[in-house]
Amino acid sequence: MNQTMLAAIAESAQAPLAVRHMARPVPGKGQVLVKVHAAGVNPLDTKIATGAGAHARQALPAVLGLDLAGTVVELGEAVEGFTPGQAVFGMAGGIGGAQGTLAQFIAVDARLIAAKPQVLSMREAAALPLVFITAWEGLVDRANVHAGQRVLIHGGAGGVGQVAVQLAKARGAEVYATGSAASLDFIRSLGATAIDYQTQSVEAYVEQYTAGEGFDIIYDTVGGSTLDASFQAVKPYTGHVLSCLGWGQHSLAPLSFKSATYSGVFTLTPLLTGTGRDHHGDILREAALLANAGQLSIRVDQQHFALAEVNEAFRQVAAGRSKGKTVIQLVSE
Repeated sequence: MNQTMLAAIAESAQAPLAVRHMARPVPGKGQVLVKVHAAGVNPLDTKIATGAGAHARQALPAVLGLDLAGTVVELGEAVEGFTPGQAVFGMAGGIGGAQGTLAQFIAVDARLIAAKPQVLSMREAAALPLVFITAWEGLVDRANVHAGQRVLIHGGAGGVGQVAVQLAKARGAEVYATGSAASLDFIRSLGATAIDYQTQSVEAYVEQYTAGEGFDIIYDTVGGSTLDASFQAVKPYTGHVLSCLGWGQHSLAPLSFKSATYSGVFTLTPLLTGTGRDHHGDILREAALLANAGQLSIRVDQQHFALAEVNEAFRQVAAGRSKGKTVIQLVSE
């Protein structure tokens, strides 16, 4: 068996990723060796490659990539629930000093992966883990979204946004989502009421869709002024604002005067600290159930990138030119 593999390595900040041979990992205790069929590219990956994204704690040189779909090759000691040849997916590396998924093989903590949804291709499954975990941790873990609630998703056509719309709908909520004019048809196709944030004021859509009461849950996936708008649009007392990009300086006065609640979502914590990893596996199993039931899909950019084309893929993601999630394909389907 070949003891080396190809991987995309960010050797230094701002430099192109280099595809080189390196030693193939060996699974340790509690780990699974996975042959990577497809690896999702997230904006965070491109930030780390430029030397930014310090919160990810990934010093260069490093193999980048958070998300994967692939097949189990070998089980380390004390691993149960997986078998060689099984198709799996997960958010499994690329931060905190761990090898990333932009490689032919990766040794991953078995708690961070789950059986791949049967109805999704490897490309689709590789696009899903980070965005679904982020959506779930906000809507379910923090806000307990349920039927009878009005939910507003800011950035409904984005990676987290499109999944959040579907998750809220699957749990019975009435869902609204903001987007630009070009994204409104896609948002509607997900089953949400689409709101053009560029032409309609916060006050106008709160009045139109909630009779001025405000939304029960608002998930901000954009950050900045969009989070401030969320504080204005939330329902008093019982309203709950969530954000996965609440990293700026914000006035809490509008939220406080409404006696509403705010929760931050930082999905990377289990990978960085080692705590809570079992829950990520649990969330992925929920994603598979929803996908297999026809309640969850993911829009993948139609361009096919091989590992050798990783730099072009990174350029497109960094520039925001992708139409859906960008995926690097390491094994043809």
